[in-house]
Amino acid sequence: MIRITELSLPLDHPADALREAIVTRLQISAAELINFTVFKRSYDARKKNSVILFIYIIDVEVRDEAALLQRFADDKHIRPAPDTHYYPVGHAPDSLSERPIVVGFGPCGLFAALLLAQMGFKPIVLERGKDVRRRTKDTWALWRKKTLTPESNVQFGEGGAGLFSDGKLYSQIKDPKFYGRKVMHEFVRAGAPEEIMYVSKPHIGTFRLTGVVSTMREEIIALGGEVRFESKVTDLVINDGQLEGVVLANGETLHSRYVILALGHSSRDTFRMLHRQKVFIEAKPFAVGFRIEHPQSLIDQARLGKYAGHPQLGAADYKLVHHAQNGRAVYSFCMCPGGTVVAATSEPERVVTNGMSQYSRNERNANAGIVVGINPEQDFPGDPLAGVEFQERLESRAYELGGSDYCAPAQLVGDFIRGKASSEFGEVEPSYKPGVRLGDLAPSLPDYAIEAIREALPAFGKQIRGFDRDDAILTGIETRTSSPVRITRDYETLQSLNLKGLFPAGEGAGYAGGILSAGVDGIKVAEAVARSMLASHNDAASV
Repeated sequence: MIRITELSLPLDHPADALREAIVTRLQISAAELINFTVFKRSYDARKKNSVILFIYIIDVEVRDEAALLQRFADDKHIRPAPDTHYYPVGHAPDSLSERPIVVGFGPCGLFAALLLAQMGFKPIVLERGKDVRRRTKDTWALWRKKTLTPESNVQFGEGGAGLFSDGKLYSQIKDPKFYGRKVMHEFVRAGAPEEIMYVSKPHIGTFRLTGVVSTMREEIIALGGEVRFESKVTDLVINDGQLEGVVLANGETLHSRYVILALGHSSRDTFRMLHRQKVFIEAKPFAVGFRIEHPQSLIDQARLGKYAGHPQLGAADYKLVHHAQNGRAVYSFCMCPGGTVVAATSEPERVVTNGMSQYSRNERNANAGIVVGINPEQDFPGDPLAGVEFQERLESRAYELGGSDYCAPAQLVGDFIRGKASSEFGEVEPSYKPGVRLGDLAPSLPDYAIEAIREALPAFGKQIRGFDRDDAILTGIETRTSSPVRITRDYETLQSLNLKGLFPAGEGAGYAGGILSAGVDGIKVAEAVARSMLASHNDAASV
C-alpha cells in the first residue's frame, strides 16, 4: 500500500472526484489504481470566508507499487503506508486455569477485557455500577427528579464516565503501534458509524455509544469472559508483596494474581483503600473551573464563517488557552458542540458538572469546560489524597451555592467578569438539569482560579467573537477533569511499583484522559497481563 498525504479537494466535491484526484496526483491511468481507503479526512477553515477544503490522507493499492515509489522518491507526501493492523501478543493455552480480573468497565476496562477475551484468557470483569440500560435510568432520575444513586450515575456503571459525554474519540497521545485504530475498529464492529475510522474528530454520541458498549460486553461473554455488575471491590488480598485476589462488598473473595485496576477518576473510596493498603500512589495535577454555554450558531459563525451550518461540517468546536498574569493556565476542556451541561456527581450533597452531546449535535447550545490548571505542590500539598479532599470541598460548596438540592450555581459571563451577582437570564438559556440558581460564582473556586478565568474570558472573546458576551452562562463546577492521583506503575511491566500482580490502568490510575486514550491504555495493559501470564505458565510447565 502507498500513502498519499495532503490531498486537497473542495468541500462539496462529488464522490468520484476523490478517485480522479488520486489518479492525477500519482500520474497513473485509472486502470492502474486497484483500490483506495480514506485513512483520515480533516478540513482547513483558516480561510473560512473564502474557501474551506477537505484535506485527505489516502492509502492506495496500485499495480506497480515499487516503480511508483521510486518515481516519487523525493516527494514526502507519497510514501509506503504503515501497517496499522493489530497483532495479538499471544493466546492462552487450553491448560491455563487462572483467570485475570478486570476492575472497572469504563473504556479502559472494556478494551482490556475485550483483548484478553480475544486472546483466550477469559477475564472476570467487576463493575461497581449497573449495566448500561439500568444505569441510564438511574442517571435520568438525578437529572429529572433530583434522585441520586451513588453507585449508578454519570461516573459509575457500564461504559464509565465517557458514556455520558460526547463520545469523543480523538486524542493527542503518541500511538506508534496504532492501538487507536484497534479501538476504532472494535467500535465499528459493535455498531458505531464507519466514519469514525477517518474523520479528524470522530464521535459516537452518548445514546449510540450505549448500544455499542453492550454489544462489546456480549462479545466478551461469548468468548468465555464474565461480567459482574454491582460488584464493588473493597479490599485486596496481599501476601508478601504479591496480589492474590480481591474482596467484594458482599464479602466474596476472588483469587487471581493478575488484576487490572481500570478505575474511573471518581473512585475515591477505592483510592483510599489502596492508600490504606500502602499501594504506591501519588497526587497529580488536574484542573477545576466551570461549564460555559453559548448559542451553537455563534460558535458556528465564528469558526466557519459563511460555511456555518454546512451539513458536511456539522456543529463547530473550539480549543482555547490563555496564560494569565497570575501564572495560571486557563483552557477549554471537553468541548461539546450542540450539547448539554449535565449533572455528574456520584456522591450525596455534592454538585459536579460535565458536558454531553448526541451523535447529531443539534441541541441549541455549545458548551465546554473553562478550567484552570492546579498542581499538588502549589495548591494541595500533603498526602497523596490531598487532591481528592480538595475536590470534595469544592463540590460540597457548589451544592450549597446551588440551593442544596442538586441544582447548580450559575452566573452570566458579563456579571462574572464585573464581579456582580446575576439575577436574571438573557437570551442564552442554561441546559443543565435539574436546573440552575443564579448568583455569584466567586465563592465556588479559589481566588486564583476566579482571577485567572475573569482575565481569560475577554481574551477568548478576541479569538471567538462573542465568547465573552454578557448573557453567556457559566455553570459550576467542573472538578473531575482528570484523576487527582496516579497509581504509579513500572514502565516495563505496567505493574504497581510495590505490589506485584496489580496493573493500574486508564484514567483513574492517571494514565489516560478520554475514551480513546483509555481504550488504548486498556489494550497496552491487557498485553502486559497476557505476557506475564504466559511467561508464568511456561516457567511452570518447564519445571
